[in-house]
Amino acid sequence: MKKETIWTKDFLRVSFSSFFMFMAFYMLMSALPIYIVDVLNGEESQIGLVTTLFLLSSILSRPFIGKWVDQFGRKKLLFISLLLFAFASVLYIGLHSLFALLILRFFHGFGFGMSTTVLGTVAADLIPAKRRGEGISYFGMFMNLAMVIGPFVGILIISKYDSMILFIVCAICSGISFLLSSRIAVPHIQLMKKQEEKKRFQWSDVLETSALRIACITGILAFAYSGIISFISVYAKEIGSVDDASYFFAIYAIMLVVARPFAGRLFDSKGVNFIMYPGIVLYTIGMILLSVADSTVMFLLSGGIIGLGYGALVPCLQTLIVGQAMDNRRGVATSTFYAFYDTGVGIGSLVLGYVAMYTSYQIMYGVSVLFIVCAGILYYMKQNKDRIFVEKDERLSS
Repeated sequence: MKKETIWTKDFLRVSFSSFFMFMAFYMLMSALPIYIVDVLNGEESQIGLVTTLFLLSSILSRPFIGKWVDQFGRKKLLFISLLLFAFASVLYIGLHSLFALLILRFFHGFGFGMSTTVLGTVAADLIPAKRRGEGISYFGMFMNLAMVIGPFVGILIISKYDSMILFIVCAICSGISFLLSSRIAVPHIQLMKKQEEKKRFQWSDVLETSALRIACITGILAFAYSGIISFISVYAKEIGSVDDASYFFAIYAIMLVVARPFAGRLFDSKGVNFIMYPGIVLYTIGMILLSVADSTVMFLLSGGIIGLGYGALVPCLQTLIVGQAMDNRRGVATSTFYAFYDTGVGIGSLVLGYVAMYTSYQIMYGVSVLFIVCAGILYYMKQNKDRIFVEKDERLSS
C-alpha cells in the first residue's frame, strides 16, 4: 500500500512561511541582548524583561487564538496573525530607546503567538494522520533551519554592521512569510455541533485539558532552554568572543535538524519512551557541559549535545499533545503546547536573568540542569501512572 505523501505544495508553503517567520524571530532573539547591552546600555535583568514581555503577550494571545482558529477558520486567522507579525517587524526600524523596545516587544509577541499557533495547526491539518509524528518533525525542521541561519546572521549583522540593517532584514523575512501564507489552500475542518452552540466560557475552550501534564513538562524543559536563547550571546562574549555564539547556534541547530527526522520516525514506529528518555539524558549532559565550559571547544560541544537532546524532545512533546486531541480541537491543542512552552521561556528568561546578575552565567546554567532533571522525573511518574491505569483496565476487561 502506497504511503500518503507529506510533501504537498501547501505543506511546503506553510513550512517555508514558518521558516521565514522564525528567521525574523531568531535574528532578533540572538542579536537584541547585544543591542540592549552595547547600544542601549542595559543590564542582564533588562535582557530577561525584554524576552519575558514578548513571550507574555504571546502567551496571552494563545488561548484565544486556539479557540478562534477552530471556530472561525484557519485561513482568516492565518492572514491576520502573519500580517500583524510583519507590521510589528517593520516598527523596529528607527528604534532608539529601551522603553520603546519594551512596548514594541510586547506588541510583537501577540503576532508571534497568533502566527505560531495558526501555522502549527494548519501544518498538522495537512499531514496524514498515520504520519503525523514524522510530518510534525519535518515541519519543525524548517524552524530549526531558521535557528541555524537566524542567530548566525543576526549576530553577524549586529557585530559587523548596525541595528538598522538587522531590523530591515527582519522586516523582509516577515513580509516573505506573510506572502507565502496567503498562497496556502487551508483544509476546512468541520466543527462539532456543541462547539458551534457553546457561548459560555469554559477552560476547555482555551486549553486541551487532556494534555496538561505533558504541557507542564514542556514548560519546565522550556524554562531551562530560556537560558540559551536569551543569554548565550553575552555568555559567549564573557568566555571567548561573541562570534562563538553564532557557531554555537549553528552546531546546535544542525544537530537539531539531524535529530528531528529520526525522532519523528522512531516516535511513530517505536513509541514515545524510545525518544523521551534518551532526549532528556542528552539535554542534561549538554547543559552540564555548558555550565562548566571554559574553552571554545567545550562551549560548542555542549551546543551539539543539547541540539540532539532538545531536538528530539520538542516534536515528540508536540506530537503527544496534538495526537491526544480530536481533529476539531487541534487548534486548541496546538495553542496549549505553545502557551506552556512560551510560559516556560518567559518565566525562565526573567528568573535566570536575575540568577546571572547576582551570581554568574555558569551557576545560571547549573540551575537549568535541575529543571531538566525535574522534568524527567515528572515524565517518568506520568508514564508509570498511565501504565498502572492501562494494566488495571486490562484486568477489569478480562
